[in-house]
Amino acid sequence: MKTILVTGAGGYIGSVLVPKLLEKGYTVSAVDRFFFGVDKLQPHPNLTIIHEDCRRLEADQFAGVDAVIDLVAISNDPSGEEFKEVTYEVNHLARVNTAMLAKLMGVKRYILPSSCSIYGFQDAIADENSETNPLTVYAKANEKAEQGVLPLADDNFTVTVMRQATVYGYSPRMRFDLAVNGMTYGAWENGVIPLMRDGSQWRPMIHVEDTTDVMCLLLEAEANSINGEIFNIGSNRNNYQLGPLAEEIAAALPIDVKIEWYGDPDHRSYRVNFKKIETALNWKAKYTAADGALQIYQRLEKGSLQKTEQTITLDWYKELIKWQSIINQVDKYGGILELEKSEIQIN
Repeated sequence: MKTILVTGAGGYIGSVLVPKLLEKGYTVSAVDRFFFGVDKLQPHPNLTIIHEDCRRLEADQFAGVDAVIDLVAISNDPSGEEFKEVTYEVNHLARVNTAMLAKLMGVKRYILPSSCSIYGFQDAIADENSETNPLTVYAKANEKAEQGVLPLADDNFTVTVMRQATVYGYSPRMRFDLAVNGMTYGAWENGVIPLMRDGSQWRPMIHVEDTTDVMCLLLEAEANSINGEIFNIGSNRNNYQLGPLAEEIAAALPIDVKIEWYGDPDHRSYRVNFKKIETALNWKAKYTAADGALQIYQRLEKGSLQKTEQTITLDWYKELIKWQSIINQVDKYGGILELEKSEIQIN
């Protein structure tokens, strides 16, 4: 594996993954609309920026590519519910099309980062053979993507699905709309962790550094050990009930923190078994939620990390749409104040 094409390269996970791939000596083609800014990826001689929508990729963009990591997604449940049709287009149809184009152009390996959220609600601890029960548009679109790409696997095209736990931790494209990150910010800002009732619901968690390590590992693993396989990505240590999770985060921080409840009870609840990835690839997660929370807290304290509109995904999507409407109303001759060059005729 030499050249890796990463979709969603400027996102929360992509902006951690891409530098890691470059450090390992890969050449990277980074595909993204860069809604959150192209500055999230630093220039590098082995990095090519492809400013394109995943729904408009063409076969020639996969020429010379060895592997695809298809990160692109309308991420999180609130955004999925707000933009239902787009979520199915991006998270399902575009990713299946990307896999098909990759296979057509001789790409050897395709990795789909999906989500444990497709388990939805489970009484038992879910493993890769458990029935899925997706409850949201985001989860349903991920499941359809899995169903679309796995049948493409053959001796010449290795396909692997990663069902990631809920991700947390620092990223250059920071998100504070993720459970651990949001709890940490609340604790730092005013000593309060906001927590959706009733705190008994289960969620598996994984640090962004851990899940990107798995992506790198899947690029190097023997094809016959991962082809056509689904792996839950996380750790049993990081299966948390949200109430105890908030208490662990509070205990990890060097300040007094209280828990403040809000909202209606969240009925999504699932625990996940991660034995398969640990056994098959001899991998174990390095980080706990407490580790991730302390890292974020320290950056906030130093002032190297701030909460902005960009760090809440749905808010930023809505802001971009608002400004697109404003700009469309005032744009004329290719500009706002400065116009496309033309000679002014003075009579």
